[in-house]
Amino acid sequence: MSVLGNRVLRTEDPRMLTEGARYVADLRLGGAVRACFVRSTVARGRLTGVDTADARDQPGVLGVFTAANLDLPDLKPIPVVDQRMTRPVLARDTVRFVGEPVAAVVAETAAAALDAAEHVLVDIDPQPAVVALPDAATGDTLVHPGAGTNVAFDMPAVGHSGGPPDFTGCEVTVEASLVNQRLAAVPLEPRSAAAEWSPDGTRLTFYASTQAPHRVRDALASLYGLDKAAVRVVTPDVGGGFGAKGTPAPEELAVAGLARAVGRPVVWTESRAENLTSSVHGRAQRQRLRLGGSRTGRITHYELEVAQDAGAYPMIGAFLPTYTRKVFTGCYRIANASISGQSLVTNTAPVTAYRGAGRPEAVYAIERAVDLYAATIGMDPAEARRLNFVAPEGFPYTNPAGSTYDTGDFGEALDRALAAARYDDLRAEQASRRAGGDPTLLGIGIASFVESTSMGPSELGEIELAADGSLVVRSGATAFGQGHHTCWAMIAAEATGVPLDRIKVISGDTAEIASSGLTAASRSAQLAGSAVLTAARHLVELAWVQAAACLEAAEADIVLDTAAGTFHVAGSPQPRIGWADIAARATDAGEAPLAATSDFEQADNTYAFGCHVAVVEIDSLTGEATLRRLVACDDAGTLINPLVAEGQVQGGIAQGVAQVLLEEMVYDADGNPMATNLVDYPAISAPDLPSFDLIPMETPTPLNPLGAKGIGESGTVGAGPAVLNAVHDAVAHLGIDHIDMPATPRRIWHALRKIRHS
Repeated sequence: MSVLGNRVLRTEDPRMLTEGARYVADLRLGGAVRACFVRSTVARGRLTGVDTADARDQPGVLGVFTAANLDLPDLKPIPVVDQRMTRPVLARDTVRFVGEPVAAVVAETAAAALDAAEHVLVDIDPQPAVVALPDAATGDTLVHPGAGTNVAFDMPAVGHSGGPPDFTGCEVTVEASLVNQRLAAVPLEPRSAAAEWSPDGTRLTFYASTQAPHRVRDALASLYGLDKAAVRVVTPDVGGGFGAKGTPAPEELAVAGLARAVGRPVVWTESRAENLTSSVHGRAQRQRLRLGGSRTGRITHYELEVAQDAGAYPMIGAFLPTYTRKVFTGCYRIANASISGQSLVTNTAPVTAYRGAGRPEAVYAIERAVDLYAATIGMDPAEARRLNFVAPEGFPYTNPAGSTYDTGDFGEALDRALAAARYDDLRAEQASRRAGGDPTLLGIGIASFVESTSMGPSELGEIELAADGSLVVRSGATAFGQGHHTCWAMIAAEATGVPLDRIKVISGDTAEIASSGLTAASRSAQLAGSAVLTAARHLVELAWVQAAACLEAAEADIVLDTAAGTFHVAGSPQPRIGWADIAARATDAGEAPLAATSDFEQADNTYAFGCHVAVVEIDSLTGEATLRRLVACDDAGTLINPLVAEGQVQGGIAQGVAQVLLEEMVYDADGNPMATNLVDYPAISAPDLPSFDLIPMETPTPLNPLGAKGIGESGTVGAGPAVLNAVHDAVAHLGIDHIDMPATPRRIWHALRKIRHS
């Protein structure tokens, strides 16, 4: 009986939900003390002095540290951006955003550290801040004067024509400007780290709430001049990441230096206010688009210009325009298309990858453009999409940016979603409401999407046969809620026949795992999962040799009965031996346990796709928009565990809806963040959402042995644009063609009021 494809309950859940998970803040390190960071209250200014004398005299304080006495080298930005835009671990000479760490206090307790931090006197000479992208683009005020520019990354026009398309021959042209507002990731567990040095100071054990333990290890080794083997990074349970924990933060890296300085283990966990204002943000992309075609519905031209806010210090967020570029034409075959963009630094918190990382931005643009185009020519938006899809026989298909879509059937996903939503009935209900003057406006939004998944290069999978016949699986993919342990055990069980409850999965420890990539970009199932599968298959091949010797038969005659987890000679079910027998044979012979390793590398990205249909109601008197229904057809190739996949889609949908209706990280003109808690920042929660209708569809990819694509971000990529189109569809008949995200009651009410008074 096959294990894969079954709706297996997550084996992680009892521990996470009832038995008690263990996070960094739960660690009880002997003699541990606590750290607290003192932060800039000014967005841009000259740091003229930091007086720590009073703070040092406070009860329980072990030390107060600044850039001068912590003495760590600056952190370099990612290689593709301007290398002159370095970041000090603690601010030195200049502060560049509100919340930037200026000093650190170490004390016996968290309360003592926080109290002492209030006694650190920071003297800053304020200077005009660069907050808005248009101001950054002028270069009149430079965030990094030494760089001589605010442009962190430049992306020249890319497309079939090598430049902007000529729209002269288009019968119809539509244009729009979109704002993908700045968002906070809001993981339930904020950033947290702990560091402990060996007595001789030569070895470091570091505990991190991270998506990439080996990335943390390498950063620590480089910063502190250690061999990588001298640094062990352990990732306990992680309470959410969403991209925000993909790169080690300066504060985390500083914790190791603080522990070395005071000679005690140091633990740091940020507050929610710090998480909102001092941690990284996502999205923050502005777009200008133009789309053209014929009056009969054929789209022929598309141009997208992107301006990306990188924040004060360019991280992977500065590179996000290239992720937008990958799928900028979406599901459509467009003969003349181009995309260009720039990333600019501003005096705001740094921007990084956030769930979807550039792909939701691409889909927002193209799906909004298609809706505007369909409305202009009087065509149903579903038909406009169907007419321009890449046909199923056109795969593999290379889009104007050079991305090769592996497999797909965009029309089938659209048809399934529309059928489940009863699209024709919804349109009839909408027409009836409008004819009757119903003050509750009904909007129906469609978003067909394709997204690149599986950022390379490879991922590690190891599998070892234990002495009792159970299996130990080691994976480079670090889990933080995705259900990895269940899925990797299912893959190993499928290949070996060993029951799920006899398979242990280990991840998140650089002492146990030789290497790991970043758990992000919807890459784990196809890379880590395929690594586990190929390692398990190799283990079976090794076991065949042992089984053949035990059964005194040729290796070619041995078969594995995966239903029973036993080996026997083909055509002769008895005698048979199990995995425990093979393990015992190795033990008796004094041999090492059977083990196999795979570092799986995929030739190219896979491209998940699907279609979401959103139904929104708007109270025309108050402007409040309510998501009434959302139908989602997400195709991620072969599903290892549909139950786990559905959970990923549901979480992704929630974050997509949040961007359209609720969430926004706002700065005032001076660079002050306007949200410091979850009252000011309205993170989405269950009461804001309906139950979702999830429609199954699986189109396997040939690029990995599982046939799997990514599923972790598709909900976000599809749901947000569908809800945005639904909001606009609800008010389009009134003459409103644009409302910025988030479409809050205030923004919708103002748009309605403007129309009424025009």
